[in-house]
Amino acid sequence: MLISVINKINELNEWLFSPIDGLIEKLPFADWVVDAICDSVHLLPFLFIVFLIIELLEFYYADKINSLLKKTGKSGVLVGSLASIIPQCGFSVIASSLYSRRIITRGCLIAVYLATSDETIPILLATPAKAYLIIPIVGVKLVIGILAGYLIDFIRPQAVVKNEDFSVDFLEEEGCCKHDIEHGHKREILIHPIVHTANVFGFILIITLILNYCLENIAIANLLESGKYIQPVIAGFIGLIPNCAISIGVTMMLIKGSITFGAAMSALLANAGLGLLVLLKNNDFKDTIKIIGFVLVISILSGMLLTIII
Repeated sequence: MLISVINKINELNEWLFSPIDGLIEKLPFADWVVDAICDSVHLLPFLFIVFLIIELLEFYYADKINSLLKKTGKSGVLVGSLASIIPQCGFSVIASSLYSRRIITRGCLIAVYLATSDETIPILLATPAKAYLIIPIVGVKLVIGILAGYLIDFIRPQAVVKNEDFSVDFLEEEGCCKHDIEHGHKREILIHPIVHTANVFGFILIITLILNYCLENIAIANLLESGKYIQPVIAGFIGLIPNCAISIGVTMMLIKGSITFGAAMSALLANAGLGLLVLLKNNDFKDTIKIIGFVLVISILSGMLLTIII
Protein backbone atom coordinates (compact mmCIF):
# COMPACT_ATOMS: atom_id res chain seq x y z
CA MET A 1 0.00 0.00 0.00
CA LEU A 2 2.72 2.46 1.03
CA ILE A 3 4.88 1.55 -1.97
CA SER A 4 1.88 2.07 -4.27
CA VAL A 5 1.25 5.54 -2.82
CA ILE A 6 4.94 6.43 -3.16
CA ASN A 7 4.93 5.26 -6.78
CA LYS A 8 1.89 7.46 -7.52
CA ILE A 9 3.67 10.43 -5.97
CA ASN A 10 6.77 9.57 -8.00
CA GLU A 11 4.72 9.58 -11.22
CA LEU A 12 3.43 13.06 -10.30
CA ASN A 13 6.98 14.10 -9.49
CA GLU A 14 8.20 12.89 -12.90
CA TRP A 15 5.43 14.86 -14.63
CA LEU A 16 6.17 18.04 -12.68
CA PHE A 17 9.90 17.82 -13.41
CA SER A 18 9.59 16.95 -17.10
CA PRO A 19 10.10 20.61 -18.21
CA ILE A 20 13.19 20.89 -16.01
CA ASP A 21 14.49 17.58 -17.39
CA GLY A 22 14.13 19.01 -20.88
CA LEU A 23 16.30 22.01 -19.94
CA ILE A 24 18.91 19.83 -18.22
CA GLU A 25 19.12 17.48 -21.23
CA LYS A 26 20.07 20.47 -23.41
CA LEU A 27 23.18 21.10 -21.32
CA PRO A 28 26.47 20.30 -23.13
CA PHE A 29 27.34 17.41 -20.82
CA ALA A 30 27.84 13.67 -21.26
CA ASP A 31 24.75 11.48 -20.79
CA TRP A 32 25.99 10.13 -17.43
CA VAL A 33 26.33 13.70 -16.09
CA VAL A 34 22.85 14.69 -17.32
CA ASP A 35 21.35 11.54 -15.79
CA ALA A 36 23.04 12.26 -12.46
CA ILE A 37 21.69 15.82 -12.37
CA CYS A 38 18.16 14.72 -13.32
CA ASP A 39 18.10 11.87 -10.81
CA SER A 40 19.34 14.13 -8.01
CA VAL A 41 16.92 16.97 -8.77
CA HIS A 42 13.98 14.53 -8.76
CA LEU A 43 14.77 13.60 -5.16
CA LEU A 44 14.47 17.15 -3.84
CA PRO A 45 10.69 17.20 -3.07
CA PHE A 46 10.80 13.75 -1.46
CA LEU A 47 13.82 14.63 0.66
CA PHE A 48 12.31 17.89 1.87
CA ILE A 49 8.99 16.27 2.81
CA VAL A 50 10.72 13.39 4.64
CA PHE A 51 13.09 15.72 6.50
CA LEU A 52 10.20 18.03 7.41
CA ILE A 53 8.28 15.09 8.91
CA ILE A 54 11.41 13.95 10.77
CA GLU A 55 11.91 17.48 12.10
CA LEU A 56 8.34 17.60 13.40
CA LEU A 57 8.75 14.23 15.11
CA GLU A 58 12.08 15.28 16.58
CA PHE A 59 10.76 18.64 17.82
CA TYR A 60 7.70 17.22 19.56
CA TYR A 61 8.87 13.76 20.64
CA ALA A 62 12.69 13.73 20.94
CA ASP A 63 12.63 14.94 24.58
CA LYS A 64 10.20 12.16 25.52
CA ILE A 65 12.38 9.52 23.84
CA ASN A 66 15.54 10.88 25.45
CA SER A 67 13.94 11.00 28.90
CA LEU A 68 12.69 7.44 28.44
CA LEU A 69 16.17 6.27 27.48
CA LYS A 70 17.61 7.80 30.68
CA LYS A 71 15.16 5.80 32.82
CA THR A 72 15.06 2.45 31.05
CA GLY A 73 17.66 0.48 32.98
CA LYS A 74 17.83 -3.11 31.69
CA SER A 75 15.39 -2.37 28.87
CA GLY A 76 17.65 0.39 27.54
CA VAL A 77 19.01 -1.82 24.75
CA LEU A 78 15.53 -2.48 23.37
CA VAL A 79 14.34 1.11 23.76
CA GLY A 80 17.56 2.52 22.30
CA SER A 81 17.46 0.20 19.29
CA LEU A 82 13.81 0.94 18.52
CA ALA A 83 14.33 4.69 18.88
CA SER A 84 17.44 4.62 16.68
CA ILE A 85 15.72 3.19 13.63
CA ILE A 86 13.54 6.31 13.48
CA PRO A 87 15.42 8.78 11.28
CA GLN A 88 16.26 11.76 13.45
CA CYS A 89 19.14 14.13 13.78
CA GLY A 90 21.50 13.34 16.61
CA PHE A 91 20.10 10.40 18.57
CA SER A 92 23.50 8.69 18.53
CA VAL A 93 25.00 11.98 19.74
CA ILE A 94 22.62 12.03 22.70
CA ALA A 95 23.31 8.36 23.47
CA SER A 96 27.07 9.05 23.43
CA SER A 97 26.62 11.91 25.89
CA LEU A 98 24.49 9.77 28.17
CA TYR A 99 27.01 6.92 28.06
CA SER A 100 29.93 9.22 28.87
CA ARG A 101 28.02 10.07 32.07
CA ARG A 102 27.32 6.33 32.61
CA ILE A 103 23.57 6.90 32.46
CA ILE A 104 23.17 4.09 29.91
CA THR A 105 25.16 0.87 29.53
CA ARG A 106 27.82 0.01 26.97
CA GLY A 107 25.45 -2.52 25.41
CA CYS A 108 22.75 0.13 25.06
CA LEU A 109 25.17 2.54 23.37
CA ILE A 110 26.41 -0.10 20.92
CA ALA A 111 22.82 -1.11 20.16
CA VAL A 112 22.03 2.52 19.34
CA TYR A 113 25.07 2.78 17.07
CA LEU A 114 24.25 -0.43 15.20
CA ALA A 115 20.56 0.38 14.79
CA THR A 116 20.95 4.06 13.80
CA SER A 117 19.43 4.63 10.37
CA ASP A 118 20.86 8.12 9.73
CA GLU A 119 20.12 9.17 6.11
CA THR A 120 19.34 5.68 4.75
CA ILE A 121 15.56 5.68 5.20
CA PRO A 122 14.97 9.22 3.81
CA ILE A 123 16.98 8.44 0.68
CA LEU A 124 15.19 5.12 0.11
CA LEU A 125 11.81 6.81 0.65
CA ALA A 126 12.86 9.38 -1.94
CA THR A 127 13.61 6.54 -4.39
CA PRO A 128 10.30 4.64 -4.70
CA ALA A 129 11.75 1.86 -6.87
CA LYS A 130 14.07 0.90 -4.00
CA ALA A 131 11.78 1.67 -1.05
CA TYR A 132 11.28 -2.08 -0.49
CA LEU A 133 14.86 -2.19 0.87
CA ILE A 134 13.78 -0.25 3.96
CA ILE A 135 12.25 -3.27 5.70
CA PRO A 136 15.24 -5.66 5.33
CA ILE A 137 17.76 -2.93 6.20
CA VAL A 138 15.86 -1.75 9.27
CA GLY A 139 15.08 -5.34 10.28
CA VAL A 140 18.72 -6.43 10.11
CA LYS A 141 19.96 -3.35 11.99
CA LEU A 142 17.30 -3.74 14.67
CA VAL A 143 17.89 -7.47 15.27
CA ILE A 144 21.68 -7.15 15.31
CA GLY A 145 21.53 -4.07 17.54
CA ILE A 146 19.30 -5.75 20.13
CA LEU A 147 21.19 -9.07 20.15
CA ALA A 148 24.62 -7.43 20.31
CA GLY A 149 23.56 -4.95 22.98
CA TYR A 150 22.13 -7.55 25.36
CA LEU A 151 25.04 -9.95 24.72
CA ILE A 152 27.62 -7.27 25.54
CA ASP A 153 25.79 -6.26 28.73
CA PHE A 154 25.51 -9.93 29.72
CA ILE A 155 29.21 -10.67 29.13
CA ARG A 156 30.49 -7.39 30.55
CA PRO A 157 27.86 -6.00 32.93
CA GLN A 158 28.31 -2.35 33.78
CA ALA A 159 26.88 -0.24 36.60
CA VAL A 160 25.01 2.90 35.61
CA VAL A 161 23.99 6.02 37.49
CA LYS A 162 20.49 5.53 38.85
CA ASN A 163 17.74 7.95 37.92
CA GLU A 164 17.59 9.61 41.32
CA ASP A 165 21.36 10.13 41.39
CA PHE A 166 21.77 12.31 38.32
CA SER A 167 20.46 15.44 36.76
CA VAL A 168 20.90 16.07 33.04
CA ASP A 169 18.95 19.17 32.12
CA PHE A 170 20.52 19.59 28.71
CA LEU A 171 23.20 18.19 26.42
CA GLU A 172 25.38 20.80 24.75
CA GLU A 173 25.93 18.86 21.55
CA GLU A 174 25.12 19.63 17.95
CA GLY A 175 23.78 17.35 15.29
CA CYS A 176 24.23 17.69 11.55
CA CYS A 177 24.08 21.15 9.95
CA LYS A 178 25.15 22.63 13.34
CA HIS A 179 21.65 21.74 14.47
CA ASP A 180 20.79 22.09 18.18
CA ILE A 181 19.46 18.61 18.95
CA GLU A 182 18.23 19.34 22.44
CA HIS A 183 16.88 22.91 22.34
CA GLY A 184 15.44 23.43 18.90
CA HIS A 185 13.28 26.47 18.15
CA LYS A 186 10.04 26.43 16.20
CA ARG A 187 11.63 28.39 13.34
CA GLU A 188 13.99 25.44 12.83
CA ILE A 189 11.04 23.20 11.97
CA LEU A 190 11.18 24.72 8.49
CA ILE A 191 14.74 26.06 8.30
CA HIS A 192 16.56 22.87 9.27
CA PRO A 193 14.75 20.63 6.72
CA ILE A 194 15.63 23.16 3.98
CA VAL A 195 19.31 23.27 5.02
CA HIS A 196 19.42 19.50 5.51
CA THR A 197 17.81 18.87 2.12
CA ALA A 198 20.33 21.17 0.42
CA ASN A 199 23.27 19.45 2.13
CA VAL A 200 22.05 15.94 1.35
CA PHE A 201 21.22 16.94 -2.24
CA GLY A 202 24.81 18.14 -2.69
CA PHE A 203 26.20 14.84 -1.39
CA ILE A 204 23.80 12.83 -3.56
CA LEU A 205 24.71 14.78 -6.70
CA ILE A 206 28.45 14.30 -6.15
CA ILE A 207 28.09 10.61 -5.28
CA THR A 208 25.73 9.98 -8.22
CA LEU A 209 28.16 11.66 -10.64
CA ILE A 210 30.96 9.40 -9.39
CA LEU A 211 28.80 6.26 -9.54
CA ASN A 212 27.44 7.06 -13.01
CA TYR A 213 30.97 7.60 -14.29
CA CYS A 214 32.08 4.26 -12.83
CA LEU A 215 29.05 2.46 -14.26
CA GLU A 216 29.76 4.01 -17.65
CA ASN A 217 33.47 3.24 -17.74
CA ILE A 218 34.16 0.33 -15.36
CA ALA A 219 32.94 -3.27 -15.36
CA ILE A 220 31.22 -2.98 -11.97
CA ALA A 221 29.72 -6.48 -12.12
CA ASN A 222 33.16 -8.08 -12.45
CA LEU A 223 34.55 -6.03 -9.59
CA LEU A 224 31.60 -6.96 -7.37
CA GLU A 225 31.97 -10.67 -8.04
CA SER A 226 35.74 -10.73 -7.60
CA GLY A 227 35.73 -8.81 -4.33
CA LYS A 228 32.36 -9.49 -2.74
CA TYR A 229 33.85 -11.23 0.30
CA ILE A 230 36.35 -8.47 0.99
CA GLN A 231 33.77 -5.71 0.48
CA PRO A 232 32.19 -6.06 3.97
CA VAL A 233 35.62 -5.61 5.58
CA ILE A 234 36.44 -2.45 3.63
CA ALA A 235 32.87 -1.16 4.03
CA GLY A 236 32.98 -1.69 7.80
CA PHE A 237 36.05 0.53 8.17
CA ILE A 238 34.55 3.17 5.87
CA GLY A 239 31.33 3.08 7.89
CA LEU A 240 33.22 4.21 10.99
CA ILE A 241 33.85 7.63 9.43
CA PRO A 242 31.61 9.93 11.53
CA ASN A 243 29.76 11.75 8.78
CA CYS A 244 26.26 11.43 7.32
CA ALA A 245 27.86 11.50 3.84
CA ILE A 246 28.93 7.89 4.45
CA SER A 247 25.38 6.55 4.87
CA ILE A 248 24.30 8.65 1.87
CA GLY A 249 27.11 7.24 -0.28
CA VAL A 250 26.55 3.64 0.80
CA THR A 251 22.79 3.90 0.21
CA MET A 252 23.29 5.41 -3.25
CA MET A 253 25.80 2.67 -4.11
CA LEU A 254 23.29 0.03 -3.03
CA ILE A 255 20.57 1.69 -5.13
CA LYS A 256 22.89 1.78 -8.18
CA GLY A 257 23.91 -1.84 -7.66
CA SER A 258 27.60 -1.02 -7.23
CA ILE A 259 27.88 -2.65 -3.79
CA THR A 260 26.50 -5.90 -2.37
CA PHE A 261 23.76 -5.91 0.28
CA GLY A 262 26.14 -7.51 2.79
CA ALA A 263 28.78 -4.85 2.26
CA ALA A 264 26.17 -2.09 2.48
CA MET A 265 24.92 -3.49 5.79
CA SER A 266 28.48 -3.71 7.10
CA ALA A 267 28.97 0.01 6.45
CA LEU A 268 25.51 1.05 7.65
CA LEU A 269 25.85 -0.95 10.88
CA ALA A 270 29.21 0.66 11.61
CA ASN A 271 28.04 4.19 10.78
CA ALA A 272 26.74 6.01 13.84
CA GLY A 273 26.81 9.52 12.44
CA LEU A 274 28.41 12.07 14.75
CA GLY A 275 28.02 9.84 17.81
CA LEU A 276 31.60 8.55 17.67
CA LEU A 277 33.02 12.09 17.62
CA VAL A 278 31.10 12.95 20.79
CA LEU A 279 32.26 9.72 22.42
CA LEU A 280 35.89 10.43 21.52
CA LYS A 281 35.55 13.91 22.98
CA ASN A 282 33.76 13.04 26.24
CA ASN A 283 34.58 9.44 27.12
CA ASP A 284 37.66 7.59 28.36
CA PHE A 285 39.87 6.95 25.33
CA LYS A 286 40.61 3.27 26.03
CA ASP A 287 36.93 2.53 26.62
CA THR A 288 36.03 4.37 23.42
CA ILE A 289 38.50 2.26 21.41
CA LYS A 290 36.91 -0.90 22.85
CA ILE A 291 33.45 0.31 21.81
CA ILE A 292 34.66 1.15 18.30
CA GLY A 293 36.24 -2.32 18.13
CA PHE A 294 32.98 -3.99 19.15
CA VAL A 295 31.00 -2.03 16.56
CA LEU A 296 33.53 -2.71 13.80
CA VAL A 297 33.81 -6.48 14.45
CA ILE A 298 30.03 -6.92 14.73
CA SER A 299 29.45 -4.92 11.55
CA ILE A 300 32.04 -6.78 9.48
CA LEU A 301 30.98 -10.25 10.68
CA SER A 302 27.31 -9.42 10.03
CA GLY A 303 28.11 -8.12 6.55
CA MET A 304 30.17 -11.19 5.69
CA LEU A 305 27.44 -13.53 6.95
CA LEU A 306 24.83 -11.71 4.87
CA THR A 307 27.11 -11.90 1.82
CA ILE A 308 27.41 -15.67 2.25
CA ILE A 309 23.72 -16.44 2.79
CA ILE A 310 22.19 -14.01 0.24
